[in-house]
Amino acid sequence: MATTTCQVVGFLLSLLGLAGCIAATGMDMWSTQDLYDNPVTAVFQYEGLWRSCVRQSSGLTECRPYFTILGLPARLQAVRALMIVGIVLGVISLLVSIFALKCIRIGSMEDSIKANMTLTSGVMFIISGLCAITGVSVFANMLVTNFWMSNASMYTSVGGMVQTVQTRYTFGAALFVGWVAGGLTLIGGVVMCIACRGMAPQETNYKAVSYHASGHSVAYKPGGFKASTGFGSNTKTKKIYDGGAHTEEEVQSQPSKYNYV
Repeated sequence: MATTTCQVVGFLLSLLGLAGCIAATGMDMWSTQDLYDNPVTAVFQYEGLWRSCVRQSSGLTECRPYFTILGLPARLQAVRALMIVGIVLGVISLLVSIFALKCIRIGSMEDSIKANMTLTSGVMFIISGLCAITGVSVFANMLVTNFWMSNASMYTSVGGMVQTVQTRYTFGAALFVGWVAGGLTLIGGVVMCIACRGMAPQETNYKAVSYHASGHSVAYKPGGFKASTGFGSNTKTKKIYDGGAHTEEEVQSQPSKYNYV
């Protein structure tokens, strides 16, 4: 029961994390305009992985997709690739983990096969979570770098007054969703790997006793036997004939009915 509960908990955490990764990838608020120096503005800008949007004070929002690929920064393309790879791995591991659930019986599937499938899906969930966390972290690092670089050049002193000449961007809601979703996927994969240990059948060692049946029946006949030790040339070997045990000399001395003169 504990193994089944652990497996189901890991599956639900991974499923929730995968849904969060998909939602974060499709969100537009990866970077939002910093309103620290200009809290009242008629235009609010925010950008995502796939398009940039502008929201006016009247409530009208206009979004423009990125129509170019080569013109985008290399880090942005790397973040796209990491998020897509994480989602693809998560979907594949989700399908594998559904068939690996111990509470679901499919034909005559053994527990060892389900344990291997659970371990495989858990490892894939871990990789998926790491891809999501890495992608979000790379984008956040890009924002921090651009923020401080623009901070050094965006303020100019004109007559003792400071005015903004460049738009700065800060963390958006999608970054936090991506971090939480990646963490949930990672934790779910670890829990499923732990559940795999309880699903694998334990090998037991039994002390087997082999019984050998006698191949030929031994007929016990009256008469003494003298065991041959194999030492000395005077030792007489015994041979069994019909009617008793005799030495070779006794057999030769006794006349046989087949001896004809």
